[in-house]
Parts: sequence; structure tokens; C-alpha cells
Amino acid sequence: MKTDKSQISRESLDLCSLLVRCSEAIFSNNRPAAIELIKEIRECSSPEGDSIQRLAYYFVDGLEARLAGTGSDIYHNLVSKKPTFSDTLKAYRLYISSCPFKRSLYYLANQTIYNIAKDATRVHIINYCAHEYQWPSFFEHFSNWKSTPPKIRITVIENPEPGFRPNKKVEAVGQRLTFFAKQYNVSFEYQGIASKWENVKLEDLNIGKEEKVIVCCLFNSSRLPDETTAICSARDTFLKTIRKIKPHVFIHGILNASYNTPFFLTRFRLVLSHYSCVFDMLDSTIPRNPERVLIEKDLFIPNAINSIACEGLDRVDRPETYKQWQGRHLRAGFEPMPVDSLMMENMKNFLRDYVTL
Repeated sequence: MKTDKSQISRESLDLCSLLVRCSEAIFSNNRPAAIELIKEIRECSSPEGDSIQRLAYYFVDGLEARLAGTGSDIYHNLVSKKPTFSDTLKAYRLYISSCPFKRSLYYLANQTIYNIAKDATRVHIINYCAHEYQWPSFFEHFSNWKSTPPKIRITVIENPEPGFRPNKKVEAVGQRLTFFAKQYNVSFEYQGIASKWENVKLEDLNIGKEEKVIVCCLFNSSRLPDETTAICSARDTFLKTIRKIKPHVFIHGILNASYNTPFFLTRFRLVLSHYSCVFDMLDSTIPRNPERVLIEKDLFIPNAINSIACEGLDRVDRPETYKQWQGRHLRAGFEPMPVDSLMMENMKNFLRDYVTL
């Protein structure tokens, strides 16, 4: 039997309406109504359905956790139950091959570093965030360098891991980066720092006098605490430290979103709108398979659940808009840098290829 598109649209709207009504019942402490709506949403949602059915399947867990006061527990359970690195890598490769956002950001960052490295003998990249997906293509480029390539040094800064091995994540990233560098015969040095970003000091970075320094932060600055959690904003402290480094360039990629508001009902609607767009995009670009489920559950849902179910210091995902971050940059003393015209043209062609796929 063929399903009418208007019927699908109507069902999606009804499911969104149920989610909003449930958030309102929880906010007003109407537990009987909230419990009934949670039951109804579970009956209508599915991890294998269309985009809104899948989103509702995950979002209702966040609403139920908020109602029960267990938001922090469910969030930490989601974060701790990570898939293997190989499974994550397969899913991530599928994601960046299907959606241009992160891949274009990697291209922009790497090309900017190449342009700075042309006349350098030593390049020091200070990378906030322990993601290594950007660097294999980076090292490959240097293996084809016409002259003697510069010595590459990468310092990775990431929050400590809980437990007895706080350096576990940065050490694992270092091992993989060292492997990539050897594969492409690149002179490479690594330093890992397990620390909260706002606690890192200039002297921790061991910057050499002859090094051209590039600071790169492409992800997760939305997880830095803001003014609502402490008098001194960790975001401003983070930017002031980078300003003290005096890098040749600071490459900052942010999640341009507006759901960092202390008012739950407003935040829930904004989170629903944001992730509805994300799941629609995944529906349009990636076929139904286990990797897409992994992308949704591992890359997106933990942050969404955190925004729905947690408050205070437990709410760690606090994205701001581009304009808000631009204001922070200017207050810290940064000035915008023009993008190379050839790089911009290549970016346009790259994005145009995605559109025509």
C-alpha cells in the first residue's frame, strides 16, 4: 500500500506536537499527563522509522529522564558506552563522505596550515580536541612536498578521562598520529595534554622560538562552561590563553546553534528544530544501515539528550551562534583573517560537487 506524502507530513507534525506537549507537561510538573504522553510517543516512534520517528524514539528517553531526575545518569551512560574505534571510524567516514560540513572544515583548516608552512622549518599545531580524522590527509600532503617539508609538531589538548588513566585518550591519539606520520615519512613530534581547556597555561605548551604556531579548535568549544555556570567564563579564559600564545592563525570551527538558553521550554523547541534538520539531512544522504544508526546514536544523540534532560553544571552542551562567538573573539583581541581566493574557489567547487551528487 502506497503511503500519501501528506499523511507522512501530518504524522510527523503530530509526533512533534506530542513531544512539545510532553515537555510542557514536565515543565508544569503535571506528571500524569507527562507519563501518558511519554507512553503515546513510544507507541508512535521507532529507531527504524523515518527521521522524526527516530528522533522521537531518542528524545522521549531524554524527556523521561528529566521527569525522573536522572538526566545526568542517562547522559553519562550514553557517553561511556562507546563503540569500538574501528566501528566509529567506519561510521564517521560514511558521515563525512555523505555530508560536506566537517570535510569542508578539514579542507579549510589544512589548506590554511599548508599556506603558513610554505616558508617554515618547524610548524607547531596546537589542537584543542582529540580527534585525529583531520590528519591522515594532512600528512599525505606533506609527503608530496616539493622541497624539504617542515618538521611538524602537534600538541593535542583534551579533557582527562575518568578513572585511573586520565591520559588514555590523548595517548591513543598520539599513537595513531605517529603511525600516520611514519606512513607518509613526515618528521613528526607529538605532545598530549589531558586537562580542561580553560586550565591550560602558556608554559604547558613548550613553544619553541623557531616554531610557526597554529591553534586549531574545530569541535567541542560548545562544551566549555559559559557565564551561567561561573562568574569567570571558561570560554573567555580559553580565548585569552590562545591570544597569549600569539599564533600565526587561530582556526575555530563552531556549532552555529541557538539552543543555549536557561529556559527549558524554549530550549526544547530549539533542540527539536535543530536535530530535526540533522536527521532529515541524514535521511536524505545516507541509506538505512547500521552505520547510520551509529552516527545518530554516537555523534548526535548524547548532546541532544544532555540539552533536554540536564540542568546546571550537568548540562555540558551549550552551543552559541556565530555572532556570539565573533563577539567573544573581538573582545579577546582577535581580528578576522581573509580567506585565500584560490582556497575559496576550491571550496565552492567542492560544495558544488556535493550538490550535484
